[in-house]
Amino acid sequence: MNKILNNRVVFICVNINRDKEFEALVNEGTALVLSAGYTIVETVKINRPNIDSKFFIGSGKVIEIKQLKTILNVNKVIINHNLSSIQERNLELELGLTVFDRTSVILQIFASRVKGSEGILQVELAVQSQLLSRLVKRWTHLERQRGGIGLRGGPGEKQIELDKRLIKERIKSLKVRLMEAVKQRQTQRKSRLKNDVFSISLVGYTNAGKSSLFNVLTKSNVYAEDRLFATLETTSRKLYIDANNEVVISDTVGFIRDLPHTLIAAFRATLEETINANLLLHVVDVNQALKERQIEDVNYVLTEIKAIQIPQLIIYNKIDLREELIARIEYANDGEPTAVYLSAEKNLGINLLHQAIVEKKLWLKQKKNEEKVAYEPWKQ
Repeated sequence: MNKILNNRVVFICVNINRDKEFEALVNEGTALVLSAGYTIVETVKINRPNIDSKFFIGSGKVIEIKQLKTILNVNKVIINHNLSSIQERNLELELGLTVFDRTSVILQIFASRVKGSEGILQVELAVQSQLLSRLVKRWTHLERQRGGIGLRGGPGEKQIELDKRLIKERIKSLKVRLMEAVKQRQTQRKSRLKNDVFSISLVGYTNAGKSSLFNVLTKSNVYAEDRLFATLETTSRKLYIDANNEVVISDTVGFIRDLPHTLIAAFRATLEETINANLLLHVVDVNQALKERQIEDVNYVLTEIKAIQIPQLIIYNKIDLREELIARIEYANDGEPTAVYLSAEKNLGINLLHQAIVEKKLWLKQKKNEEKVAYEPWKQ
C-alpha cells in the first residue's frame, strides 16, 4: 500500500505566454512521468504570462495544490519544468510534499534503467552534479558549525561546506574512472581510423525509432521499445552495404527537450562516438506534431557536445503511419542526399537508406577533394 501511495503524484504543467505547442508538451511530460514509474492522479494546467520567482507556479496555485494533497491522498508533486533550487525548496516547505522537477524525473529514469558499468558511473556523476547544485534546499541549518577532523570537517566547517567537499571528491573519483573507459574507447577508435573505416552515428529525439532502425540495419537485437529513453548506452556494429561500403554504425542515447546539462556532461564519454562520427543519421518521428522543435532540440545538444558540424542525413521514420507518405530520398540542388523517408518497423525504404549512405559518402568525398583543390591550388 505504501509503495502505491508513494507512486501517486500531482502533475503540474505551466503554459508560459500561451505556447501553441503546450498540449503536445503536456503529453511528452506525461510520458516522462509514466516512464519513471509514477501514477498521475491529477494533471494541473496553469496559464501564466511569466514564471513566479518564488514558487514558479504562483502563490494562488500553491494554495490549490495544498487542498488537492488531502483530497487526492498524494505525497509528491512533479512539475514539467526545471526549477531553481530556491523554488524547489520553497514549494516543498509550503506544500509539505516532495517536489520533483523535469530534470529530477529524467535522472530517475536513467538511474533505474542504466545497466552497463560505464553507464552507471555516468548516471551517478549526473546525480552527484545535480545534488551539488541543490544543496541549498537540503540544509536549513547553515549557521551550525561543526568541529572535529576527517569526515566531520575541519574546525568551524559548516555542514553545507562539508557536504560540498564530499560530493566534489566523489565527482572527481567518478571522472577519473570514466576517463579510463574513454581511453579504452579511444584505442578502439584509433584502430578504426587506421583502417580508414567510415563511421556513422544514429542520433535523434528519444523514442524516434533509432534502436529499431539500428536493429534492422545491422540485424541485431538491441533493446528497443515504444517508450522514452529505451536506449541509454552506445552500441556499435558493422554494417555491410556492398563490397566497397562497409561502415561502423553506432546507436546512442536519445535526446529530449531541456536535457539536463549534468546529463549532457556525464554522457559526453558515451557520446564521443557521435562527436567522432563521419556522418550522423538524425532519426525523426515524422508523425510527431513537435518534430521541427525536436530537430532543433537535438541540434542544440549536438552543439553542446561540439558535434553540430558533422554532416547529417535526416531520417524521417514511421511513414507507415501516414498513408500519404512513401519511401523516398530527398536531394539538395547540388545532388547531396539530405533526407530519407522510411519505416524501420515495417522495413520500408531500408534499401533507399543504403543508397543514400553510399551517395552521401561519395558526395562528402567529392566535397573534400574540391575544398582541398581550392586550398592547395599549386598541387594541381
